[in-house]
Amino acid sequence: MSAASIVLVEDDPQLRVLTARALQEHGYRVRSVATGAEMWVALDNQPADLIVLDIMLPGTNGIDLLRQLRKESEVPVIFVSARGSEQDRILGLELGADDYLGKPFGSRELLARIGAVLRRGASDGEGERKRATEVRFNGWSLSFARRELRSPTGALVDLTSAEFDLLTTFVQESQRVIGRERLIELSRSRLGNSSDRSVDVLVSRLRRKLSEAGREAPIVTVRGVGYMFNAEVERP
Repeated sequence: MSAASIVLVEDDPQLRVLTARALQEHGYRVRSVATGAEMWVALDNQPADLIVLDIMLPGTNGIDLLRQLRKESEVPVIFVSARGSEQDRILGLELGADDYLGKPFGSRELLARIGAVLRRGASDGEGERKRATEVRFNGWSLSFARRELRSPTGALVDLTSAEFDLLTTFVQESQRVIGRERLIELSRSRLGNSSDRSVDVLVSRLRRKLSEAGREAPIVTVRGVGYMFNAEVERP
C-alpha cells in the first residue's frame, strides 16, 4: 500500500518545515504550501488523501477554503488554529472538517489525529461497499452513494457534510441509544470531547431539517445518556 498523500497548508515557515518533516519521517508523502491559492494548485496537480489546513491564512482563510472545498470534494480535512474556542470547533464541524487541533500542538498528537482520520475514511469506504446504497425511513430517502437526503415529497434537503455523517450514523444504529461520546466516535468528526456542545448543536440542526416536512424528527433525547433514532429503517 502506497503512503498517504498529505497537503499541509501553513503560512508560518518554521512550523510548516517542522510539521512537514515530522510527517515525512512517519512515511507520509507531504506537499507543503503557504496559501489557499497554492493549495488549489497542489490539488490540481495531484489529489490528496488528507489536508492539514490552518485557519488563519493570508488572503483567503481556512474557513472559506473549506467552504469552497466541500462544494466539490470530500477529502478529509484537519483544521489547525490558534483559535481553539468551542465556537470555532462547532463551525468547523458544520462546515465538514474531520478534526480540529488547537495550536500549539505536538507532532505526536497531529500524527495520531491524522492516523485516526485516515483509518475512519478507510473503514467508511469498506462499509459503503458492504451496505445498501440507499435507505428509507418515515418516507425520507437517504442515498449514501450520492450523499443526498430527500424529503417525503422528493425535495432535496441541503445537509452539511457533518450533518450527513451524523444522520448516516443514526440510521445505521436505529432504535439504539447512542451516547454523545459514541456519536463522536462513530461519525467522521472529532471536534472536541463528549462534554462539548458541538454534538448537541449538530443534532439540533439536523432535527430542524427533518421537521421541515411537517413531521416530528425521529431523534429522541435520552436524558443523561445521549440520543436514539426512533424510526424503522428500510433497506431496499
